[in-house]
This record gives sequence, C-alpha cells and structure tokens, in this order.
Amino acid sequence: MAAKGEQSKKRKHVSHPKGDATKSNPKKLKSASGNPKDGPKKPFISSKQGAKLKQKEAKPRAQTDNAESKRESRLRAKELTEARKKKRKRHYTLEQELTKLWEKMRQRNISKEDRSRLVTEALNKMQGKIPEVASSHVSSRVLQTCVKHCTVEERNAVFQELRPNFITLACNTYSVHLVTKMLDNASKEQLAKFISSLHGHVASLLRQMVGSLVIEHAYQLGNSAQKQALLMELYSSEIQMFKDLLSVKETRVVDVISKLQLQKSSVLRHMTAVLQPILEKGILDHSIIHKALMEFLSITDQSSAADVIQQLSSADLVRMMHTKDGSRIAMLCIKHGSAKDRKKIIKGMKGKIEKIAHDKYGCMVLVCILSTVDDTKLLSKIIIRELEGILKEIVLDQNARRPLLQLLHPLCSRYFSPDDLDSMNLSIPSLLRGPSEVDEAEPLGVDEEDEIDAGVANSDKTKSPPKVQHLNEGGKKDPLRRRQELLVDSGLAEKLINVCLEMTGELLRSNFGKDVIFEVASGGADGILHPTLDEKLGALHGAIASLASQPKLEESEEEHLLEQYHSSRTIRKLVLECPAFACKLYENALKGKCATWVQGHSSKVVSALWETSDPAVRELIKEEMQPLVDNGVLKVAQEKETTKAGRKQ
Repeated sequence: MAAKGEQSKKRKHVSHPKGDATKSNPKKLKSASGNPKDGPKKPFISSKQGAKLKQKEAKPRAQTDNAESKRESRLRAKELTEARKKKRKRHYTLEQELTKLWEKMRQRNISKEDRSRLVTEALNKMQGKIPEVASSHVSSRVLQTCVKHCTVEERNAVFQELRPNFITLACNTYSVHLVTKMLDNASKEQLAKFISSLHGHVASLLRQMVGSLVIEHAYQLGNSAQKQALLMELYSSEIQMFKDLLSVKETRVVDVISKLQLQKSSVLRHMTAVLQPILEKGILDHSIIHKALMEFLSITDQSSAADVIQQLSSADLVRMMHTKDGSRIAMLCIKHGSAKDRKKIIKGMKGKIEKIAHDKYGCMVLVCILSTVDDTKLLSKIIIRELEGILKEIVLDQNARRPLLQLLHPLCSRYFSPDDLDSMNLSIPSLLRGPSEVDEAEPLGVDEEDEIDAGVANSDKTKSPPKVQHLNEGGKKDPLRRRQELLVDSGLAEKLINVCLEMTGELLRSNFGKDVIFEVASGGADGILHPTLDEKLGALHGAIASLASQPKLEESEEEHLLEQYHSSRTIRKLVLECPAFACKLYENALKGKCATWVQGHSSKVVSALWETSDPAVRELIKEEMQPLVDNGVLKVAQEKETTKAGRKQ
C-alpha cells in the first residue's frame, strides 16, 4: 500500500520535456472506430437548442396544419352548439326560419304587399305553437312585428291562441312586450276579456317587476269600470263577491266600505298585505299603485300612515311624481314628514329639477316644497340654483313657470286650477292635529333643521319608530319671509328680471310668458320685489315702453306690441296695476298718438290709461284723452257696459 501511494505521488509530479506532444495536444475524444482523427469535430448542442431547431424546421408545415385544425375545431364547435340548442330548444329550427322572415319584413323600404305576405307566412309557421315560441327572445320580437302589421282576422286568431296563457306570458321578460302590444291593438271586447282574465292575479302580478307592467298597461287602457275592477282586488277579497252591487260612482274605498258594510280593519289588513311587499321591492312607478296608496292613507290609522310616509320619504319618491296621485303622495310626504324626511326627499331631487318642473304634476310638488319647507338654504342650494340655469326655458313653459309664479304670487287662481289648489290643501286625516296640539308643539326653525342634517347620513343605519306626535303639517316660518329669502335674497329675482329684459318682446307675445313678465314688472304680490330691485324694475318698464313706441309697419310680418292679442292685454293689466309704468308708457309711446291707437286690441291699452285710479296718471293724460272720450271715439268701461246691457234688452 505504501508503494502504491508513492507511485501515485510520483505520477503527479512527473515533468515533461519541452516540446512534448502530451502537453501541447490534449487528449481527444475517440470516434466510434476508436480513432480520434476519424471525422470532423462537431459543436456541442444542448437539448433546448435542439428543440428550437426542430421547431424552426417544422414551422411552415405546422402553420398550415394549425390553420386547418383551428378551422375544423371552429366548425366542430359550431356543430356541437347547434346540436345542443336543438336538444334544449324544441322549436329551434322554426326560430331560425322566423328570423330570416323577420329580417325581411322589418325593412323600411319593403312594400305593404310583400310585408303582408311575409307576415302571413310567419303566422302560418307559428300556428298552434304561438304560446310556446312567445317566450323566446327572438320569436317574441317576430310576433310583435306580425301583430303590428297583420290583418284584423289574423290578430284575432293570435289573441284567441294566446288567451289561455296570458298570465304566464305576463310574467316572462320577453313575452311581456308581446302582451302589451296585443293590448295596444286589442278591440274593446278583447280588452274586456283580458281584464277579466286578470281576476285573482292583480295583487300577485303587481309584486313582480315584469308582471306589474301588464297590470299598469291594462289600467291605463281601461275605462272607469275596468279600472275600478282592477283596484277592487287591492282593497279586499270580500269585495269580489259583492262587486255587482257597486256602481261606477263608488270609486273611493270609503264609499265601498260604507256601501257594502265591510269591516274597516279587514280592508286595512288586506291592503297592508298587498302594498307592503310592493313598497319593499321599490315598485313605485305605476299609477294604479299610487291610487291604492292614496286610498290606503285616507282610511289608515296614525301609526300605519306615519310608517308609509317614512318609508316613501327617500330619493325614490321622484319616481312617483309623474302621476296625479303620485304627486299628491309626494306633497303629503312633504307636508307630514319630519325635517329629516324633507331633506332626504329634496336631496333625492338633485339633478332632476328640470324634468320635474316640466312635468304637469311634478311642478306642483316643487310648488308645495317652496311653500312648505323652512330650510331656505337647502332649497336655494338645490332647487333655486337648478331653476336659475334654465330660466330662459321655464319662463315660456306652461308647467315649469309655476314654481316662479308661486314665489311671485302665491296660490293665484289665474295660474293654478281649482284641482291644483285642492291638492295643495290635502292632508292625511289620521295625522291631523287639533288646535291645542298645534299650539303645544314647538315650531321647528332653521337652526333645528340644521342640527338634524348631521343625522341624515346615518338615518338608514339607525331607523327608529316615527314619533307621530311631532309630525309637521307644514312650515312654521312666516310665508312672506320664506318668499323673501327664496326669491330676493337668493338672487333669483335679479336673474329673472335680467331674463325679462333680454326676452321682453317674446315674453309679452307668449301665451305663458306674459304671466311671468307681468308679475315681475308689477313687483310681485305684497310688493316683494320693492324696494330692493326698484332700479331693475324701472329698466324693465323702460324696455316695454320702448318696444311699444316703435312705429307701426304695415309690411312687417310680426304684429305691433300694442295690437298683438297677448301683449296688449298684458300691457293693459300693467297700466292698471302699476302707475309708474303707466306714466312711462304714456310719456315714451302714447303721448300725442292716442288717437291712432283707439281701434282694435290697442284700444284696451289706451282705455286703461283713462280707467286707472291713480290721480297722477289721470292728470297726465286728461288733456289729450278727454276729447276722445267726449266725441265717443274712445269707448271706456262704463260705456261698454251700457252698450252690452242695451243689446241684451
């Protein structure tokens, strides 16, 4: 062992002479034959590099194969999808055929004959299968087009086939549109049959987002008796047994209870069971629900009424303001709700004031808010600011001008119908308080409302039962002070006068704008615009007088301001109401020219100068107008009344 170890050490330290081949030429790998010189030396290639080289060589061939395989896979997937649809859909092939016909029949440039032929062909294909295919996304659209363009006989055949399945179709997302289309084109007999088929299903359908659309559509199309029949199902199940004893006159639930001698408690229980799920689901857009809610509030007790008011006092109340009963419910929520409830309602209207103002019934909700809510800072921030941005539009609109007229001249019968004034005075009977209770209740001022504002954000988290004894029946602030803050202090009046100066002629000639410019130019009721805006009002009087002083041109297409129907009567009212304007009009436009304006509509303006009770105006015009009156050229009010009496005799 020792000898071997010495030999190995010696081998390691063996020195080679210079020029030895073993040092300069290292040992080479042997070839397969054992000779290292057989064949050239090959570079070393790793496994990864080899795989890449193979991929490059096979790429052109692989691309062609992949393209073919992808195309084949797509076709195979399409075939599988078609096969699955055929298994899942019973009438899949029929739907494909109907789709092709539909693409042709709905074109605009197709002739009536070709469309009728295609409609008939489609209906023949669907005959006997219409209720089944009506629930399909595609087939329901085809059916709607067919119902719209088919003949009366074909439409009657479709109605008869669908009649047993109306309730089922009314609950389907797609077929509901076909049902409403059928109602639009139905005859009176068909509509009556459809409404009778809804018997016993009205309440259940109203609890569904889709089914409620059909009930509302039928309610809108029905006559008074049919509407009453639909409503009775929401009042009580007992009414259905005695509905033949009722006449069309008993439309209110109070009258129905007294006529049939029903128990009020049972009616309330039934209505609560019907309406509560509807309110919880937020189905608030339909007029039949608004009517039922109004009837419920008219008979319910104090606690239930307060619960409904609190539940409705949210941003969703905006969705109810487009109907007569819905707007009245909104007014009741404003009138009987707490300061916190009112704040939530007004904040929910942010960004929607323009749409509400243009609505026939929504504008009355704005009128109620401006007349009731004491928090004028909140009203100025949300309602007044949005109205200021659209003043040029709303002064000419029949409905949108009403909030402005309410601030200028509250509850004037010239601008509000008796029905509008009645809606402003509505209240919930169970929430009315006696005079003693009103005196004992502390008025809620602006400071208290500001303290409540901090809790509005957390109101949804901490809902407490409503305190009925503290419900408000209207604002506690002085009405004149509220108007002053909303109209003058907010800057709305100044901007309104600027709009009147810019659109003087257009407003005077407009059927609706004339009322706005009259109230502004006269200073508003109780002189609310005086003396703060006297200078601006003087400029407006001058602008009207300047337009009236323009010469009369026969070639002009536009009538002169003094001869136009609306403007002549507006200027006449201004002369009688505002002596300052009467003097300015006479000095700038009529002085020395009264004789030329004593005929036609302009005579009303001239006679108003004579009829005014202001002594300064009468003294100013006496010298020029006395001869016209004496000679009978100008007919004043007294002479006109005498002439009318003579004609009657």
